[in-house]
Amino acid sequence: MESIKSHFKEAESILTSFLADENNFSNIEKAGVLLVEALKNNYKILSCGNGGSMCDAMHFAEELSGRYRNDRKALAAISISDPSHLTCVANDYGFEFVFSRMVEALGRQGDVLFAISTSGNSLNVLRAIESAKEKGLKIIGLTGKDGGKMASLCDVEIRAPKSEFADRVQEIHIKVIHSLVDFVERHI
Repeated sequence: MESIKSHFKEAESILTSFLADENNFSNIEKAGVLLVEALKNNYKILSCGNGGSMCDAMHFAEELSGRYRNDRKALAAISISDPSHLTCVANDYGFEFVFSRMVEALGRQGDVLFAISTSGNSLNVLRAIESAKEKGLKIIGLTGKDGGKMASLCDVEIRAPKSEFADRVQEIHIKVIHSLVDFVERHI
């Protein structure tokens, strides 16, 4: 039983560390403003990530296009997660291009790329950011550890406190995602 409880104590410690840094909340607000401005001006949000981060990217998009807590109009958000696209691009170009190709296809100046990587160093996410920059998209990054290469490439980076395991980073990311969706709903 103690090993089970230790998971919760560790999560509490990481959350406490996140709460102690006011910059985190300033960055969440900045990201929220970028999202609201894009959506109010009829632009869209593209999201991407690998593994659990892809699940978070999908969850973020569906909370916007579907519903979070309140009934409201559907918002333009798309997760880059279509299996046929991912496998086609991985087969024809390489896995590092699975997100960037969709940014090239659908992204336009005024849109926002919501990029998630617990290390900040996922090559396919970095390539998506490069494509987004080329097309004039704003970039919001959710990272962990030291922010990795993504830290300097994002318009707004929200970083989970350093921890030994990616699951602690993902726990912060999902709370950030819910906070952002709530911010959007309150300001749309």
